[in-house]
Amino acid sequence: MTTRIIVFRRFDEVWPVSADRLKELLDPIDDVELIRVGDTPPAGNPSVDRLFWLGAEVSAAQLDQYPSLATMFATTSYRNYEAIAPYLAARDIHQLKQPSEGYWGQSVAEFALGLTIAGLRQLTLRARQTVDAPERAWKYNAEQLSDDTRFTSGTIAGKRVRIVGAGNIASRYASFVSHLGADTVAWDPFAPEPSFHRSGARRELHLSKLAREAEIFVPMVPLLPSTEGLVTAELIQSLPTGTLVVLATRAGICDVEALRERVLAGELSLAADVFDVEPLPVDDPLLSVENVVATPHIAGRTLDSGYAWALALAEQFLDFDHSSAQDPRRLWR
Repeated sequence: MTTRIIVFRRFDEVWPVSADRLKELLDPIDDVELIRVGDTPPAGNPSVDRLFWLGAEVSAAQLDQYPSLATMFATTSYRNYEAIAPYLAARDIHQLKQPSEGYWGQSVAEFALGLTIAGLRQLTLRARQTVDAPERAWKYNAEQLSDDTRFTSGTIAGKRVRIVGAGNIASRYASFVSHLGADTVAWDPFAPEPSFHRSGARRELHLSKLAREAEIFVPMVPLLPSTEGLVTAELIQSLPTGTLVVLATRAGICDVEALRERVLAGELSLAADVFDVEPLPVDDPLLSVENVVATPHIAGRTLDSGYAWALALAEQFLDFDHSSAQDPRRLWR
């Protein structure tokens, strides 16, 4: 068998380690050719039977240059490229797909846990003050006690964590905070029951109740037409004063104006990696208040998520040997 991996410029901009990792995983089971291009694909090869087309649209005419093709994966950047499905089906070519976006679930969930702790303990504020205003950084309410009692603070243990979502990211996050001792409850009308059992979260059937009970409120669903604005202004208004809101997936699932209003009024604290405007302007009012932890949309991008992207494809092949998946970091040493 012969595998060709064509990497367009756009793909390396999004997943800079994944194509190399995919080649490394497939090398033990096939003759693998990796070709990097700008925007123009190379000429076809009649001996190729496995083709990965990464970072650009692909046409039927281009695929006609691969008469031996048996398996095909295509993506423009993130999602499976579905436009070629009828062509592949007509030629009895198996369309390989990413089974889910679970490849970055762990990275985002861990980052959200970090945001939660940073928001509870005002870590970024204290770190900045230690350098720029040590007279404030080293001044406590009592010896080493730095909690801001206007907002949810201290430990995750014992807090009412309320999560919108129970999918790849949210269920992982729920398991983390549950193990740390939080009272964890999640709302997701589409998630199967095991998503709640495995994460240690109780299932809530009413989104309005979820918001009213929160000490830590975590909207954690993907941004889709059906979820845009899911967390309405009314829900945000119902959050108890002092609630910490954690945003690590997409800001557009919330009514951002309503959230901004309450945060800037000092009624809520916010720990966010995603915003309604990105990059967040340096003069944005959110960056001038002490009840905000802000990071520049980096939760999902780790070497590990890039490696997981490649593994999710490679392990779909019957002849793939998991022993080849060991120690991926040697690629970047």
